[in-house]
Amino acid sequence: MAQHFYDDDSSPVFDALASLALMRPNIAFDRAQKVVYRTFHASQSSVALISGGGAGHEPAHAGYVGDGALTAAVSGFIFASPSVAQIVAAIQRVGGPAGVLLIIKNYTGDVFHFHLAAEKAKAAAGVPVEVLVVGDDVAVGRAQSGKVGRRGLAGTILVHKILGALSEQGAPLAQVHALGQDIIANLVTVGTSLGHVHIPGRSTGEEASATAGSQAELGMGIHNEPGCRVLSPRPSLTLLIDTMLDQLLDETDKDRAYVSFSDKAASDNIVLLVNNLGGVSPLEFGGITTNVVRALAQRHIQPARLLSGTYMTSLNGPGFSITLLRATPQMLELLDAPTTAVNWIPATKIYGDVDAAEPGAALAETETEDGPASGVLPSSNVIAQEATITQHDSIVGDGDCGVTLARGAKAVASFAASLPSNVETADAVAVFRNLTAVVENNMDGTSGALYSIFFAALTAALTQQSSGQVLGFKAWAAAVTEALSRLQQATPARQGDRTLMDGLEPFVHALAAGSHNEPSAAAMAVAVARAKAGVEATKGMKASLGRSVYVEASNWEAVPDPGAVGVLAILEGIVSGLS
Repeated sequence: MAQHFYDDDSSPVFDALASLALMRPNIAFDRAQKVVYRTFHASQSSVALISGGGAGHEPAHAGYVGDGALTAAVSGFIFASPSVAQIVAAIQRVGGPAGVLLIIKNYTGDVFHFHLAAEKAKAAAGVPVEVLVVGDDVAVGRAQSGKVGRRGLAGTILVHKILGALSEQGAPLAQVHALGQDIIANLVTVGTSLGHVHIPGRSTGEEASATAGSQAELGMGIHNEPGCRVLSPRPSLTLLIDTMLDQLLDETDKDRAYVSFSDKAASDNIVLLVNNLGGVSPLEFGGITTNVVRALAQRHIQPARLLSGTYMTSLNGPGFSITLLRATPQMLELLDAPTTAVNWIPATKIYGDVDAAEPGAALAETETEDGPASGVLPSSNVIAQEATITQHDSIVGDGDCGVTLARGAKAVASFAASLPSNVETADAVAVFRNLTAVVENNMDGTSGALYSIFFAALTAALTQQSSGQVLGFKAWAAAVTEALSRLQQATPARQGDRTLMDGLEPFVHALAAGSHNEPSAAAMAVAVARAKAGVEATKGMKASLGRSVYVEASNWEAVPDPGAVGVLAILEGIVSGLS
């Protein structure tokens, strides 16, 4: 069940609209009619632009009221068209002798209500009013949409901005309306989502999909309506974006080929809008934007402008849409013009080249025909225990310990596989110097810093111990002991504090003691056993450092310290490699 801070579906609409008047000095909110408007426009001679529709698409439409954009916006309740009386009230607020252009999305309720309001306003006050209906969706093709036409999606906000700038220049109503029609004729959008959304205060109806992201719906609208295709299992992001671009760009698809982007004139002036439907995190959304630009580059398309952000939502929909506009130089100039609209995110040019490398390729673990490459066994053991370590850290930390260790382990495995098969012990200093850089560049967070310091100190200690000679077991033990000492100068953590030191410290001390009178294999086995005992002792231990300090004490009983478990996984992997 989706969770909300509001228990009804009307209060958030009023409060959200009221917030806009709090952020700009010349913006007012007519609460009775749910109209947000520019207070000074009626005294001006420029065309008034009014848009609107159901709530739930924020920041559209009211977030784009401001100089150089909309003059007013009228809102219905969530996913419901505003009434004729509301629209007429908006026209009365901002309409003047220059006329009014109503910009709406192509949905039946909006089309009926806004057209009727236009006729009533013209009859009652003699105000010139035109209606511009935006349809930019390509997913529901000509055959299915029939006489209804294309749905209006995120491309609508480009119409708001471009026409708002033109109106600001004093263009007459006929010219503003004509440019709007030209924009729509060259505008295409397609959306996708991992599920549907739940509306505050409603116990039934639209609910998040039970598939929980295991599939994707292609061709999602913005009112919770189903997509045109269900892709199950969910394809990779790369494949999903390519499928979306096929619908936008494939000129052989006569059902969806609304705009041609293939000629040189079009390729020089393409506008790309990547829109968050409301529920995608900034981290993932940034990655989606990069992948869309990359996919277009592979098709030899370099957009002249890029807009990336949350422009038109479906509440908190877990999806995104891609919009392409075949613009003219005039459209680009108007798109770039300034605006005071609260929620407008300016368009930018694309700077630099997009890296075409596959994500994560550099961290892939290398295997030979006989299994993991030489020296990779410790890494393999860490990767195998990632889920367990992550589960422990989700209980007593922030859940990233296993992922961080596995990322570092994959990088180390790749590095080890790149080493020549005849590496001698005398080369240890060079190997560990490079290994330190690998760890530092691929492990973040506290654990990444601790491992980086340890390996850097170990490299320095090995340099002092080797003097160009082959290192024996005692020298290695001495170097590891020195590395621990250096690490403990950087952190107050000690055995008994419930940290990775509970695995590392007993191992190092046992190794140092055993190096004087035990064969190396036997000393290693004893040292790892001490480390294991140290890790087991953390179960129920009070945390003195790290994020575990902030969790409920009862959680300490449930699992051992995840950082210490990670150390043990590395050490057990080393022992496996030696046996």
